[in-house]
Amino acid sequence: MEDILIAEKIDKNFGNFKALDNVSIRVPRGSIFGLLGPNGAGKTTFIRIINQITMPDQGTVYFDGEKLQPNDVHHIGYLPEERGLYKRMKVGEQALYLAQLKGLSKAEAKKRINYWFDKFDIAAWRNKKVEELSKGMAQKVQFIITVLHQPKLLIFDEPFSGFDPINANLIKNEILNLQKEGSTIIFSTHRMESVEELCEHIALIHQSKKVLDGKLVDIKKQFKTNTFEVGLNTENKDNLLQDLSEKFTVTPATFKSLEDDLKLNIKLKNNETSTDLIKYLNNKAYINHYVEVIPSASDIFIQAVNQNS
Repeated sequence: MEDILIAEKIDKNFGNFKALDNVSIRVPRGSIFGLLGPNGAGKTTFIRIINQITMPDQGTVYFDGEKLQPNDVHHIGYLPEERGLYKRMKVGEQALYLAQLKGLSKAEAKKRINYWFDKFDIAAWRNKKVEELSKGMAQKVQFIITVLHQPKLLIFDEPFSGFDPINANLIKNEILNLQKEGSTIIFSTHRMESVEELCEHIALIHQSKKVLDGKLVDIKKQFKTNTFEVGLNTENKDNLLQDLSEKFTVTPATFKSLEDDLKLNIKLKNNETSTDLIKYLNNKAYINHYVEVIPSASDIFIQAVNQNS
């Protein structure tokens, strides 16, 4: 898959503080790309470099096959975590003004504003000032302004912050629609459940360095531990637990079950397979539950950060 954004060996310092240290990231065209990391890791600095709000001390950014240029701002949409609407300006006027700054004609901007205001059911708020809106309503307006000019690359920094579940789901569906229509999306969040739902590729920055990147499914495979979650029905749980503990690495599991099972996580040795485990368990008990433990995005985040601290 062709990359729409390539950042090569990016360094950025603020005085004696190193915000980014030799960071290289490639964002595949048409993907939803998760940019992850703890607070202060360097994510926001990286995003600001893409938006040319600040410049790298070293390194190069390429956008859509060419070195990043000032006029590329017309092809990038940025929704910052700290929202930036003018509080005393009317919603409709503000949307029109910012759309024209992104290169839309007045007529085309009005057409697109009408479409999105109707879609998000906020047309009645067109002549209200931003300071009169609820936080969620203001964030809908900010989202609309970000996508109005149909950019090739969209950057969303905590796009669900402050939304109730219904509106968060609305925004999630719109992000997926934008991807289907051809936009590439960089998605920065601390909500790992959103990463699981949306992101195909991720990069993790920690203490100014990139410590992990790739397809999420491939990273999950790398972090697997050959562990299986099992629920076993037996008349003698103590004896079975003793037998299993002598052969495998066994720890308690906490999944929900309708049965009064012996609930365990069983880690196999490198030369053992899932088939071996099932054959062994079938001779010992009735198996009510059996699933491989796949690390979540949250598990991977925590483990990678701890390993690189």
